[in-house]
Amino acid sequence: MAEKKQSSEPVAGLFTDDSGHPRCFWCEASPLYKHYHDHEWGFPVDDERRLFEKLCLEGFQAGLSWITILNKREAFRAGFAHFEAEELSRFGEKDIARLLADAGIVRHRGKIESTINNAKRVLELRREFGSLGAYVWGYEPHAGQDRPKKLTYEAARAITATAASQALSKDLKKRGWSFVGPTTMYAFMQAMGLVNDHIEGCHVRQAATDARSRFKVPQRS
Repeated sequence: MAEKKQSSEPVAGLFTDDSGHPRCFWCEASPLYKHYHDHEWGFPVDDERRLFEKLCLEGFQAGLSWITILNKREAFRAGFAHFEAEELSRFGEKDIARLLADAGIVRHRGKIESTINNAKRVLELRREFGSLGAYVWGYEPHAGQDRPKKLTYEAARAITATAASQALSKDLKKRGWSFVGPTTMYAFMQAMGLVNDHIEGCHVRQAATDARSRFKVPQRS
């Protein structure tokens, strides 16, 4: 009996580079983008500075491509006190003027002022919940909630916001945060591992799933 040949047809939403590893379609543009996809996106985070950075950068990304923000991330870190909320919360008009003159970042006054405002709101959340991580992980969707059983390319493209991201957005806005709409919050949830949106067949999907299984969710105080 002749051996059955395996299909070599590409899977929708994935690409394979010289390494032979299939990856999600959106990270093909550069090695930096691939590294972010392979080692950060979808992996669980509870570190306070990293969480706040991801929140802020997703706000800056609104209306732009993520690769634009990723290419500017080191400049953002340098300009915004490495997203240490205590220091950033003390920024004033001189700092805003400095940032508006910094060509290395996205020079949008509203987003700059929002980042400073949100730093102050982080400190309030810490006093109430113990940490930003404890607050955010309280919005992790339950198994099957808001999610298709199999995340195909078509399913991934269709999801821009969910009940969980809407709830997170609504509560943050009530607490005085800005640039935290439901779509932005869903992108944040993807970035910090609250959901795993690596497409079925992506070689990183299982690694992100395994990381979540080992992850200890921070508890609210």
